[in-house]
Amino acid sequence: MHSFLFNTVSDVLSGPGTSGQLGEMAAAMGIERLFVVTDPGIIQFGLLQQAVESLEANNIALHIYSDIVADPPESVVMNAMHAAQDFGCDGVIGFGGGSSMDVAKLLAVLIKGEQQLADIYGVDQIIGGRLPLIQVPTTAGTGSEATMVSIITTGETTKAGVVSRTLLADKIILDAALTTGLPPAVTAATGIDAMVHAIEAFTSKRLKNPLSDMLAREALRLMAGNIETAVKQGDNLEARSAMLLGAMLAGQAFANAPVAAVHGLAYPLGGNYHIPHGLSNSLVLPHVLRFNASEAADLYAQLAPIILPGQQLPDDPIAVTQILADYFLALAEDLGLQTTLRQMNIPEADLSMLAQEAMLQQRLLINNPRELTLDDALAIYRQAF
Repeated sequence: MHSFLFNTVSDVLSGPGTSGQLGEMAAAMGIERLFVVTDPGIIQFGLLQQAVESLEANNIALHIYSDIVADPPESVVMNAMHAAQDFGCDGVIGFGGGSSMDVAKLLAVLIKGEQQLADIYGVDQIIGGRLPLIQVPTTAGTGSEATMVSIITTGETTKAGVVSRTLLADKIILDAALTTGLPPAVTAATGIDAMVHAIEAFTSKRLKNPLSDMLAREALRLMAGNIETAVKQGDNLEARSAMLLGAMLAGQAFANAPVAAVHGLAYPLGGNYHIPHGLSNSLVLPHVLRFNASEAADLYAQLAPIILPGQQLPDDPIAVTQILADYFLALAEDLGLQTTLRQMNIPEADLSMLAQEAMLQQRLLINNPRELTLDDALAIYRQAF
C-alpha cells in the first residue's frame, strides 16, 4: 500500500431537522456574531427559519447576506466581505448550495484581513488562519461542505480556485428536510454531479487512496439507489437523506482524490453558456466513460455492481464500461434532463472553441486515467452533440 494523506472535516451532524440545532452548535464554538452566507431562494422558501430561531434562542446576533449568485464573481465575494467586516462577525456559516458555501469559506479567511483574495488563488497559498466556519448544504450535489476548494468566477468565461486545508469547515449540518422542496431538475442534475465526484475520485490518476475509494463506493451505493426516488418523490425524507449523505461522502472522496476530464470538459459549458454545473457534467459523462475505458475499465467494472445492483454484467470490463455509459445516458433522460449539446442550443461551430478551453483545465486533466489531447476533447464534444 502506498503512503497517502487524507484530510476531512472533524464534525458532521446529520438528520432531518438538525438545522434547528445550529444555535447550540454555534454557541458551543464560542460564536457570538454569526455572518450567514446564503442566496435569495433560501430566503424565499423560508429554509432559514428554523436555524434563525435556534440562533436567536441562544442569543447569537446574526447578519443574513443573501446576495449570492450561481458561479459567484469576485465582486460578490468582496461585497460580502465588506458587509461581514462592518457587522463585526466572529463566525461564518454557508447555508445553501455550492456557491454560498464556497463564498463562506473565503470570507472566513478574508475577514481577518491578513491576505487579499488575489493572494490566495492556487494551491496552499493561505498563510493565516480563519474564523470558525459551519456549512449547511441545501442541495445534494456539490459536496462543497466537505472540500477544501472554493471556485470563483474571475472573468466572462474564466474561473479560479482557492485550494487549502484551511478551507475545511469546523462543522457540517446535513438536514435533509431542507432539500425536500428542490425542483426535480435540480435534484437530478445535482445528484448526477455528486455521482460524477465519486466516479472520478475512484478512478483518479493522482492521490487515489483506500479511504477515498471507500467513501466513493458508499456514496455511489447511496445515490444510485435513491436518486430516482428523490427526483420523483421530492418529499421522501429517506431518499433525500441518502442523497445528502452520499453527496457529502463523494465530496470527502474527491477532496482527496481529485476529479478529472468530466469536470474539465464540463467547465467550458458552464462558463460559455451558463449551463448549471451538474447538468454540464451529465452531458459529457457517458462519453468520457467510453473514452477512458481503455485505461480505467477495470475500475469502472468494480463500480458497476454498486451502481447496477442485481444486474447480470459481462466479464469483459470494456463491455461493462459501455453498459455504465448507457446507464447514465438513460438515467439523465429518465430524470428529465437534456442529454445532448444540441438540446442546449450550443452551435456545432463552437465545439472547437470548447475543446480548446477544456485543454486549459490541466489541473483537472492531469488526474484523468487516460491522457486527453485536443483532438480527443473535440471528439468527445462531437459525441455529446
